[in-house]
Amino acid sequence: MKIVVDRDIPFIEGVFEPHADVLYLPGKDFTNESIKDADALVIRTRTRCNAALLDGTSVKMIATATIGMDHIDLPYCASAGITVSNAAGCNAGGVMQYVFTSLYALAGKKNFLLNPCHGLHCTRVTGDNVPVLKLGVIGVGNVGGKVAKMGEYLGFEVFRCDPAKEREQTLAFNSGNLHLKDFKDYYSLEYLLENCDIVTMHTDLNPTSRGMAGEEFFSRMKEGAIFINSSRGEIVDEAALEANIHKFRGVVLDVWCNEPEINRNLLAQADIATPHIAGYSYEGKVNGTVMSVRSVGKHFSIPALEGFSIVPQEKNNNFFSAEGKSQEEINGYFSNIFPIFEHCADLKSNPQDFEKLRANFNYRREFYVI
Repeated sequence: MKIVVDRDIPFIEGVFEPHADVLYLPGKDFTNESIKDADALVIRTRTRCNAALLDGTSVKMIATATIGMDHIDLPYCASAGITVSNAAGCNAGGVMQYVFTSLYALAGKKNFLLNPCHGLHCTRVTGDNVPVLKLGVIGVGNVGGKVAKMGEYLGFEVFRCDPAKEREQTLAFNSGNLHLKDFKDYYSLEYLLENCDIVTMHTDLNPTSRGMAGEEFFSRMKEGAIFINSSRGEIVDEAALEANIHKFRGVVLDVWCNEPEINRNLLAQADIATPHIAGYSYEGKVNGTVMSVRSVGKHFSIPALEGFSIVPQEKNNNFFSAEGKSQEEINGYFSNIFPIFEHCADLKSNPQDFEKLRANFNYRREFYVI
């Protein structure tokens, strides 16, 4: 058996060798010729798996160490009998960390109150007349769900928007598989945009979501709102965002159209801009690699790979409690683990090094809520 592996997937070198011949390549260097006799591919987003790559090859299985699968032509793979697996939810904790680190860092830099933690855990900075900010989460899968829960923990009023999840919840409730205490309110996109102070994107990239954040989307958003995108760049119509960016209190972008050749004008205007590293936590990368290896093991019935795990060299002691903490203290805690403005400055100074900054990123540790 032969497996072709993206050489930039961490912690994977040497894992498959006892069971297969392994070829390591940069993600962009996967070609029809280089994978022709491969049985399996283990990839990231930089490898586009379509007919041009796969026709005439012996590939039977593709494992991507990522949540998204928009780089894989799923209908083609289904027709060709190629099994595809992804690492669903692998970096949910890392992206959640990115969203709130960015949010508190932005508020600290611009000196505005984010959230009074009304009736919850952290120290109120002002009087009881300060309104609770509304956090709108668009796409409530593994990542968006975690963002929503953390938002509620920190005292935000959370608005969820995800028609598919709303239907799934209703069916579960009607069939008795969901308790009323676990029932979540979902809102229409229009209502969320018109009412939320913060809008954060966590939807998959598909034909219906491509360009969804366009002129109408941004025109509906509140004056002085904050916009965050850490899902996929192509979800945003960047020209529409540029045309409306003046109305926002803050714009945070981790993902871009046409990566790595990103929009320099938008880069200059974004308050926080990073090179697609929202999910680049140590835990997220471990999860992605483990899930990919196990998927290959399951497909080819290799028990040693099905039970594969990675034991961290150092224990993660980043346990976070908001109790008794001011907004400034929360910002300090988050930023100490993840100095996001340093990474923003690196990209703004060196946009031509987008891929290099990603490849050399020092994986941060996540925090866990007590």
